Amino acid sequence: MRLTFVLTVLLLISEDATVSAFSPTIMTSSTSTKLSASTESESNPIAINPIVANVKVSATVQIFSNVKQMQAEGIEVTSLCVGEPDFPPPQAVLDAASKAILDCDTRYTAVTGTAALRQAIADDLLDRKGITYDPNTEIVVGNGAKQCVYQGVLATAGPGDTVIIPAPYWPSYPEMVALAGANSVILDTKEEDGYLITPEALRECLEETKDQNVKLMILCNPSNPTGGVHNRKRLEKLAEVLNDYPQVAILADEIYERLVYSDSEEDEHVSFAAISPEMYQRTMTINGFSKAYAMTGMRLGYMAAPQPLAKAATTIQSQLTSCAGSISQAAGVAALKDVKEEEMERNVEIMRAKRDYVIERLSKMDRVNLAVPPTGAFYVLPDVSTYYDGDDTQLCLDLLEKKRLAIVPGSSFGAPGTVRISYATSLEELEIAMNKFQDFLEEC
Repeated sequence: MRLTFVLTVLLLISEDATVSAFSPTIMTSSTSTKLSASTESESNPIAINPIVANVKVSATVQIFSNVKQMQAEGIEVTSLCVGEPDFPPPQAVLDAASKAILDCDTRYTAVTGTAALRQAIADDLLDRKGITYDPNTEIVVGNGAKQCVYQGVLATAGPGDTVIIPAPYWPSYPEMVALAGANSVILDTKEEDGYLITPEALRECLEETKDQNVKLMILCNPSNPTGGVHNRKRLEKLAEVLNDYPQVAILADEIYERLVYSDSEEDEHVSFAAISPEMYQRTMTINGFSKAYAMTGMRLGYMAAPQPLAKAATTIQSQLTSCAGSISQAAGVAALKDVKEEEMERNVEIMRAKRDYVIERLSKMDRVNLAVPPTGAFYVLPDVSTYYDGDDTQLCLDLLEKKRLAIVPGSSFGAPGTVRISYATSLEELEIAMNKFQDFLEEC
């Protein structure tokens, strides 16, 4: 019984799984089957929008759900598949959330968020990133950064438009573009470049797509899934290229910007909007509280953008979800105003130690390659293409079945032959996971 369940789970996490694999069969007038004579006169089942039918389920979310189900069945699984810090939110955040509940701060807020949180965000962006936004008209607080990313896509791209997505990429990006009715063009990066975008590759991509109505480029910095960080010099070179394509907006997903492990000022994170006035006018900066503050379940993120873009996102949000939760917003204010920088830096150093441990363990595994160690986020994307003839999906399926270790195949991120490992867990759990991974590879 248990083996049957595990095999079913393994099939579900295949990279080719789509919404239709997990949903009822879609029936139309041409394909529906009459159930009985009594139903012949009944209307046909409602058809699902084809856009939804063609959208894939998030690989990381689906695998995480499967792992939780396996654990509920009593199967012990070590999971490194979800990007969620293992440390709790800062005490100041928890205290603020508790106070908001006790004070009955449970009402709707403005669609764009409370004035206190928007002001705190504006102050933080100015103090740490050197970019100025009007808290009244240029900041939109949403239910997590993920919602803000989608609203940014929907605000700028639609049917007949094209969005450039550098690979490896967060799997939700192309699916969000599909939901907007637009087309994705994948800009491949190279392992030897640390999976960073080169200005030459960007220009070539823009030239090749100049007749495809490119409206938006997504820039995840630091990157999920690679952990790569584009520094100021690199961003300036990219901006020089984009100056020749003024119709292209930039969605700068900077959710991991506080998790950077640089040893020099040259490699510190810089917001793309801060590169130049021209880039500022075209950039939607996305950030949130899930990663650096471990507030994943509070679902709180934001977009900071020039007024026309922020207004478009506000219009979309007003019809989708209205405001973010008032309690989460009170906690967000505390995160930005009351959490000491020393506490934030301590968490970064803990993550750095975990990164270093995983890199060291991977370096000792035969035929596993990590050309450029990551300097941000909490992921590594090692090349394991010499195993399984490069079939990273089957490798992950067998790894889960044989060793009860869950990691995500790189194909889900547009990087076949790799696997994504999240080290946002305890060192004890990482040791167990690395032992399982090494044992598995040695048995291959």
